[in-house]
Amino acid sequence: MLRIWKATINSRNGLAFAFRSEQAVREEIFALLLSLPLAWLVAATAMRAVELVCSVAFVLVVELLNTAIEKLADRLTMDHDKQIGRVKDMGSAAVGVALLMAGAFWIIAIVERLGFL
Repeated sequence: MLRIWKATINSRNGLAFAFRSEQAVREEIFALLLSLPLAWLVAATAMRAVELVCSVAFVLVVELLNTAIEKLADRLTMDHDKQIGRVKDMGSAAVGVALLMAGAFWIIAIVERLGFL
């Protein structure tokens, strides 16, 4: 139980630090909170609503991992390094793919709700 408690505290601390230091994390947490009621309005089924909320949560997960990569890379060196730049770009690309996926899920759900699917 102690290990689980410590892991929970570490997770809370990481989320709090990311929230304080990264605008993108704040925006995605806001989007997640906004998705909770919107998903129930947009979704045709309860399962679809859960999927919509999870797609937004997934974007937050990827953003947190990207932020961790960027913070670690900046800790290694603040000098311009071509390889570190590529790693940061890949993290950013992962966030972009997650956003596209979430957007596609929401668009499909809206189209489905409107009766076109």
